[in-house]
Amino acid sequence: MEQANRDSQGPLLPQDIAWIAEGAGVMKAGMRPERTITLSILAGVFIAFGAVFSTLITSGSGMSYGITKLMGGIAFSLGLILVVSGGAELFTGNTLMIVARANKQITTLQILRNWLFVYLGNMIGALLVAVMILWSGHYLAGDGVVGAHILDIASRKCELAFGQAVVLGILCNMLVCLAIWLSYNTPSFPGKVLAIVFPISAFVAAGFEHSVANMYFIPMGILVKSMGDPELWGMIHSTAIQFESISWGNFLYANLLPVTIGNIIGGSVFVGLAYWFAYVYKNKRNSLKTSMP
Repeated sequence: MEQANRDSQGPLLPQDIAWIAEGAGVMKAGMRPERTITLSILAGVFIAFGAVFSTLITSGSGMSYGITKLMGGIAFSLGLILVVSGGAELFTGNTLMIVARANKQITTLQILRNWLFVYLGNMIGALLVAVMILWSGHYLAGDGVVGAHILDIASRKCELAFGQAVVLGILCNMLVCLAIWLSYNTPSFPGKVLAIVFPISAFVAAGFEHSVANMYFIPMGILVKSMGDPELWGMIHSTAIQFESISWGNFLYANLLPVTIGNIIGGSVFVGLAYWFAYVYKNKRNSLKTSMP
């Protein structure tokens, strides 16, 4: 009955979405640690699935550059669709908890604890998928085309300058958090999918950087490179020396650190705090209203 009433209301006003975001932050802050960690591992797995799908779709593509990137972005959207509709805890999305903190509903310590648990859980989930993909031999698909693309993606991400990676992280999480923000506007599954696909496709197609996705992309490249499979090197007529930049050090310090900083800024400041200031700061909570036709 409650969902039927909500459906009949139509789209929410932007200020109503801001209050929903605050409530979501309070709920996340009060979640039991074991539940938070479990759901964050699932989110890492879900985002990695999106990354696997995107890598496959764009491997050896004969389409134009733009269309190839677009198709990869649509495929990657699978990850956030699973997170939002299936229910999981994603670090980049949880930067929106800043709305609840800004309105003094939760503490800074609660946010940092949640971010730490979720970040580690996301990494565990992403790495788990990377190991299973390696063991499956999936990187040999398409006569090694998939493996070559895995290495190429990881190499490009490891070669970013620190400042560039920060900015790419900011731009990425602005779109990710906007996708989540828009998904609050509808309880229906098709509505949530539509809210997610366009922003996520945009960030992937534009080449922006997502910390949790990179927890899969780069370790996957490292594992394929370290595996030293002669069959793969023979298929792609290459050697590990040509992918010298792919390393754990470059993953952690040249990519993951700056991208994470950028993701926090993009989600917390440019989306969370911006909407909090516009719609929550010094405003009273109202009952949910529908937008004007």
